[in-house]
Amino acid sequence: MESGTLKRSGQLLAPSLFTMGNMACGFYALLNAHVGEYSTAAKCILGGIVFDMLDGRIARLVHGESSFGVEFDSLADFLTFGVAPAYMMYALFLKDYGIWGYVAAFIYTLCGGLRLARFNAYAHAGKGSKTHFTGLPIPGGAGVLASFVLLYSLIEQRDPSSPEGFWGHWIPVLATAGPFLVVALGALMASTIPYGAFKQVDLLQPQNRKLLAVVMLILALVYVYPENSLFLMFFLYALSGFVRRRAAPAAEKHP
Repeated sequence: MESGTLKRSGQLLAPSLFTMGNMACGFYALLNAHVGEYSTAAKCILGGIVFDMLDGRIARLVHGESSFGVEFDSLADFLTFGVAPAYMMYALFLKDYGIWGYVAAFIYTLCGGLRLARFNAYAHAGKGSKTHFTGLPIPGGAGVLASFVLLYSLIEQRDPSSPEGFWGHWIPVLATAGPFLVVALGALMASTIPYGAFKQVDLLQPQNRKLLAVVMLILALVYVYPENSLFLMFFLYALSGFVRRRAAPAAEKHP
């Protein structure tokens, strides 16, 4: 009996360690955004996405799925992908818009919370889908904002007198786009647009060789051009729901 209890405790602990890593990234992102280290904050949020991707896979690997894990994961996600990105964007861009900047940041946070609550409700009711998410997943929204901040920081640091100084003209455009991006991502999270989940995709299977090649190409681009590639990757995923919605049958749009 004790052996079985210990085994079960270990199965629950393994994914929870990665969830704690996710939460630690979110907390550290808040601290860095508070002192104006926005690039570091953005990198912490992206680190939280890596931990979030791993905790679910570890849970399935060791058969450690549980109601506790679902709730703990959502709490970590709300901090790292809901509160931290909203505060980062507010401190960097939205504070200049007065009360409207606060409203935009709150809309994103609120929609992220609603997105997680809906996900938990579906999970506990056994209605969750393994092929798609309903609404933009909150890590996806946070990924867009974090990569957006990294891209903005990269362009801001370029010497205007250099051949690449042309990109400096995009700084005001990016700063102006920030509030609209925050609100739009919040709306996508609260929507019922289906997004690919890729939970059951085995890249080593022969039929997935093309997808594996695409993944390897993306990783290569991220290695060579990290800021540009990451933003493009997350932004395209945020747009992919519209394509999937037109192609998906009506029964797939709601799990």
